[in-house]
Amino acid sequence: MTDRRNDKIIDGKGFAEALRGRIGENVAILKKDHGLIPGLAVVLVGEKPASQIYVRNKGKAAAAAGITATDYRLDTSASQAELVALVERLNEDPAVHGILVQLPVPDQIDPSAVINAIAPGKDVDGFHVINTGRLATGQMTGPDAAMIPCTPLGCLMLLQDRLGSLCGLNAVVLGRSNIVGKPMAALLTQMSCTVTVAHSRTEDLPGICRKADILVAAVGRPHMVQADWIKPGAVVVDVGINRIASPTPDNPDFMRLVGDVDFDAALKSAGAITPVPGGVGPMTIACLLANTVTAACRQNSIKPPAW
Repeated sequence: MTDRRNDKIIDGKGFAEALRGRIGENVAILKKDHGLIPGLAVVLVGEKPASQIYVRNKGKAAAAAGITATDYRLDTSASQAELVALVERLNEDPAVHGILVQLPVPDQIDPSAVINAIAPGKDVDGFHVINTGRLATGQMTGPDAAMIPCTPLGCLMLLQDRLGSLCGLNAVVLGRSNIVGKPMAALLTQMSCTVTVAHSRTEDLPGICRKADILVAAVGRPHMVQADWIKPGAVVVDVGINRIASPTPDNPDFMRLVGDVDFDAALKSAGAITPVPGGVGPMTIACLLANTVTAACRQNSIKPPAW
């Protein structure tokens, strides 16, 4: 008997693999037809193990797609001036089409100052104030179009793949961060959704969420969203990545990844839902690669692929 639960689970990992395959094909075409190899610079300050893992995974994914990825590492004691000077050198390097500074940075560095030092056209994270402004004002096409933050872009791709047109749907974005919540709301607005941004201080938060045809959870609180918060048939995108204790007889210190949504319970009422892990996470790296290819094309007056 077919497990109907599987029909509800949005396979972000599989979608990301297919997207990376398309990215690799487009990189091969750029190399063959234009002699252009997209280049990504990844800057890491300090020795945080989690950041090192993220940087390593991004580098592997880029190399697999044919993108040249180069790591630039600074000591934990590096000054803001040193980091900004490195970013400015990368801005001037024609072989570097995308620049990513791995966050968080040490306390002596203002992350906003560093992000806004990146040339907007090379800001493949989409965090520069010019790119956020372009996104907010709907500048989505042309050589000066917004670079869209990777996680919201991945969420949008999964939603469009599942639902097709999003026009007219009620969307609730739970979370108001600059990295996910705000750009996600802007993207859904561009798709002609009716968008509500909710957060920890929203009155009757469960009631607001129950009105959503699309619910994007991005608050960083494990299992905050319960099954009775979800409108029957709604599509739920869980952006949360939280580690919680889950001891086993063999490993009493074992930690497992969970989302912001109580997945097992929500699966009963949701029409579709992304799992954690295997949902939005793989899409973030795939969209970083897509943004790098888009940036390389724009900087060389080549029409970017329509991802």
